[in-house]
Amino acid sequence: MKTANILGLDINRSQNTIASLQQLLADFQVYYTNLRGLHWNIKGPAFFTLHAQFEKMYDDVAEKVDEIAERILTLGGTPENRFSGYLQQASVKEVAGVDTAEGAITLILETLQTLIARERALLSEASEAGDEGTAALMSDYLREQEKSVWMLTASLHK
Repeated sequence: MKTANILGLDINRSQNTIASLQQLLADFQVYYTNLRGLHWNIKGPAFFTLHAQFEKMYDDVAEKVDEIAERILTLGGTPENRFSGYLQQASVKEVAGVDTAEGAITLILETLQTLIARERALLSEASEAGDEGTAALMSDYLREQEKSVWMLTASLHK
């Protein structure tokens, strides 16, 4: 018996949601790796603050990666687990050599813009399919990320 049947979801619509979640998973995996690089390589007067903040951020992203993968499984899919697969599917690109506060924050804001757009589309898709579990997850992510955008943007003002 299919999980989607037990959940009362349309299997075809769930397949579309699974595909969208796979793309989001890929984006979050690349974002996680980029945040690790920022954490390791940040330099300058804001080092101590940003080093600690980037660690909090990648820990949060690691939790979201797990939640997304588990949602894929809940809907009857199999989450991608190969980094080569993530790189083929992700809109977020790998970065290297970012070591300044402004460069790091700008990169994070650009990534959040990509994630927010994907999550808004997924929220709409899930809502139309009656998939409240996925919609609620996306809504939670959006609320957190919108606050992060505000805070990060404020930190760039001199």
